[in-house]
Amino acid sequence: MPKARLRVRAILFDMDNTLLASRIDYAAMRGEVGAWLVREGYLAEDEAEGGTTASLIQAATERGLAGGALDQVWAICARHEAEGMRGAELEPGARETLERLRGRGLLLAVLTNNAEAAAEQALGKTGIRHYFDLVAGRESVPRLKPSPEGVRAVLARFPHVPPSQWLAVGDSWIDGAAAAGAGVAFAAYRASIDLPERGVVPDIQLDRLVELADLVAPAE
Repeated sequence: MPKARLRVRAILFDMDNTLLASRIDYAAMRGEVGAWLVREGYLAEDEAEGGTTASLIQAATERGLAGGALDQVWAICARHEAEGMRGAELEPGARETLERLRGRGLLLAVLTNNAEAAAEQALGKTGIRHYFDLVAGRESVPRLKPSPEGVRAVLARFPHVPPSQWLAVGDSWIDGAAAAGAGVAFAAYRASIDLPERGVVPDIQLDRLVELADLVAPAE
């Protein structure tokens, strides 16, 4: 574990499998969304075989997916999210970590590709919503992760904190890619082994969330 502390003023957390132990079946969600987009003529079959749910939807919107059709796609996502977040519990050490970080005066925010109302509800039910200055879901950002536009949108809400004094924390390559694109350092929490393959190089590696509080310090 590195001993040097990263000096930050703000931390941007992913939600699923970072703060909350999620059971969302992302593969099933992506498969159902992809099949719908192919069936409705927005994507070819081979185009629906790669990428994330967010990238499939983005590609389809660039080809005219909008209005009620787009609402149907988001409804598919919302159903999978609701099923996966039912009874969700905190990741080990989440409350302790947030308490310590907040006690140091750090600004804390959440950026999730999930629906914002569902995120607010899940964070509220698990008793940690009050730690955050902002919770941003997919309705509040121009594009979803791995695009950096969501990170930039959050940072724009706090113009007094430069990107160099933010740290993003997440469990997936899409979190790291979004952070890097916005010029923000990235802490990988129990992240999958595909980070290097995706070109993501974390500034911090976390095996346990509680390690985070020992690796950051308030910027002067």
